[in-house]
Amino acid sequence: MGPHLSERLLDGGCLCGAVRYRVRGPALASGTCHCRTCRKTASAPELPFATFPTASFEITQGRMADHRSSAEVTRSFCGRCGSPLTYRHDAKPDKLDIMPCSLDDPAALPPPFHVWTSHKPGWSVPGDRLPAFATTRRAP
Repeated sequence: MGPHLSERLLDGGCLCGAVRYRVRGPALASGTCHCRTCRKTASAPELPFATFPTASFEITQGRMADHRSSAEVTRSFCGRCGSPLTYRHDAKPDKLDIMPCSLDDPAALPPPFHVWTSHKPGWSVPGDRLPAFATTRRAP
């Protein structure tokens, strides 16, 4: 039998291999965001994310570069190839979002919903039938 879900380790990194990280699960939340800033960060119509306790994340190789994308948000990426890797909000210093597509196994964290669909381009039509929220998703 595999490791208990809370002890699950997930490895990931950037496109060029300069930055590698490890995160210990489970994720506190995950989804895919369509807001303008996430779209610009990814140069794509949406950006999947997964939230973990900050203490569960460690860089195992290299060093990430930081960009302050708004007054409260720092996004980290590989300074060599530009792959987006993390998102941190000043109001939630104990939480960190990783970009699941940067995982070695992105299928390990499929997004269960969409947020900020009111910001998506008109030509972007998610066909996965997941719950979609015009802005944020309210915790149950």
